[in-house]
Amino acid sequence: MTVLAIIQARMGSTRLPGKVLADLAGRSVLARVVATARAIPGVDKVVVATGDDAANDPIAAWCAARDVTCHRGDERDVLARFARVIEAETPKTILRLTADCPLLDPIVCGTVLALHRRTGADYASNVEPPSWPDGLDCEAVTAEALFRADREAVLPSEREHVTLFLRSRPDRFKLVNLPCPIPGLTRERWALDEPEDKAFLEALCALLPDDASPSYLTVLQALEAAPGLQSRRARARRNSAAAKAMTTDGHNRRSYARSLAMLERAEKIIPLGSQTFSKSRVTFPHPSSPLYLTHGDGGRVWDVDGNEYVDMVCGLLPVVLGYRDPDVDAAIRDQLARGITFSLATELEVQLAERLVEIVPCAEMVRFGKNGTDATSAAIRLARAHTGRDRIAVGGYHGWQDWYVGSTTRSKGVPEAVRGLTHRFPWGDLDALRGLLHGHTGEFAAVIMEPMTVAEPAPGYLESLAELVRAEGALLVFDEIITGFRLALGGAQERYGVIPDLAAFGKSMANGMPISTVLGRAEVMREMEEVFLSGTFGGETLSLAAAIATIDKMRREPVIDHLWSMGQRLADGFAARARAHGVDSVVGMTGAAPWKLLSFRDHETAIAAAIKTFVLAGMLERGVLINASHNVCYAHDEIDAGIVLDAYDQTFAALRDALDRGTLMAELPCPVIEPVFRVRET
Repeated sequence: MTVLAIIQARMGSTRLPGKVLADLAGRSVLARVVATARAIPGVDKVVVATGDDAANDPIAAWCAARDVTCHRGDERDVLARFARVIEAETPKTILRLTADCPLLDPIVCGTVLALHRRTGADYASNVEPPSWPDGLDCEAVTAEALFRADREAVLPSEREHVTLFLRSRPDRFKLVNLPCPIPGLTRERWALDEPEDKAFLEALCALLPDDASPSYLTVLQALEAAPGLQSRRARARRNSAAAKAMTTDGHNRRSYARSLAMLERAEKIIPLGSQTFSKSRVTFPHPSSPLYLTHGDGGRVWDVDGNEYVDMVCGLLPVVLGYRDPDVDAAIRDQLARGITFSLATELEVQLAERLVEIVPCAEMVRFGKNGTDATSAAIRLARAHTGRDRIAVGGYHGWQDWYVGSTTRSKGVPEAVRGLTHRFPWGDLDALRGLLHGHTGEFAAVIMEPMTVAEPAPGYLESLAELVRAEGALLVFDEIITGFRLALGGAQERYGVIPDLAAFGKSMANGMPISTVLGRAEVMREMEEVFLSGTFGGETLSLAAAIATIDKMRREPVIDHLWSMGQRLADGFAARARAHGVDSVVGMTGAAPWKLLSFRDHETAIAAAIKTFVLAGMLERGVLINASHNVCYAHDEIDAGIVLDAYDQTFAALRDALDRGTLMAELPCPVIEPVFRVRET
């Protein structure tokens, strides 16, 4: 035998017990799935795999009455159950199906099988990432790969979810995916898991042919003919059982062996082993932390050792919707088919610029860059050109170019003449800025600042600051690289109602694709007709398409509302657990809900930096990737929040114990983390 279709079935279900034998328009769910499995091109045999407890006897009886081979095994260790089926049936390839998908399409499943065979992959599916309707899921895997997973998988989640071990290790297994050719279908839910699903599917199946397994196109046609039917669908999360898998694993000691080996390899050819300071070993509790990731999905990431994390870093804030967002990824794939970088400008540049002018209050004209430093540096050059002045006042973090980083402790390599033109002022201190400007009257080209940083601005602060800056003849520049598309769609200037002359946006603009923008008053922006600001990749189309898709989704869906509500949910939970364990005197949070910064204070037995190191190491060990801030994304949900808050609960309990015993410094699993440089006092 070459290809064996295994239908995973069980009677137990928290939300809908006995669902696999439920009737849908005269046929049971399991009967529909078995019939479809037999119609899949390339499948040689179909079997059912169920648990060996008495609750699943009705499934075995159903199979016996219909001459369907049924294998029984451990109810919870489903991976072992599948391995025993393979040993008994000896196939080379397994097509995994589940009995709660009554509308499986045999052609889609057959295409996944063909993709698996022709690519020589270990694993092929139409769910990684999801782009098809929920309920069309199928996975093809080699027997060899599944046996390897059975030998090596140890986490409860990897034993319960058959292919999780493989999907979590793309560096060790060849994984391929079949994308849906029709965009937007991830919102369709045709799976059976909730009572609302059953009512919806009963009504839908009554509209479908009785004697065949319909294609997904037939289902779509039926739905188009009955538009009121869609409102009856359940709104449950896709694959919620897999999403909860981390909660079953408990506090398992994590291995970072592959990360450490990768670091040793990388540092021979890459300074610090990373392209970004804030992603390198100097900002994490090394060696007790992951340093290299393989992939992400939604609000989670996986490292090279196969460890899964709820990601509170989100790429240092660009991932605002979540990893592998289907709408953004579809836009990128669509543009990829047309081309990436062209010999002339494209319409996409105009389309994105028009959207930015519509949503950002200060925007009258727009130019694009690739990262935040591009945008902030462009704003500074424009300000100097427009005013004929040289000095710059900075309030926050503004990138790595000489004009800014020369004012920090990382100024090595920056000429003294350049350093002397940049002046720092404390954020929120209007008198300090006034003294700085008056000390060099008529010399400042611009004041550039983050409009929100460790705290939201006090009432009247930004208004008074804008008045002061303009009275001195300087330009006001808002660095909205972080606050843009996060505090509000139009950034902090929309939220607080203070309009700068120029602004820099980036990070969340394209959900992880590299793009930034400087925008502002047309009078100033037109300086670019003479001031040279130009880059080969300023009009690179994949990022433009991603930014358009991101902005359109943020205008269409309650993304900003979710960032605020989820951010507040996490902040409140953090504070409650810190109080409960009596560590609120040494750990805290500042900032606005969509971007909260962790703060740490000295204890009589441990310095603040050591406490920070202890907390970050504890959170990593408990499955939360974090680097001293809560960078919330749209994909973070209640399951993710529960994992984060449980990790805080356990970490704060351990912190309290270590502080009480006075052993925290001695118990640190790594050297104390030192900041790259401090720009935000928390």
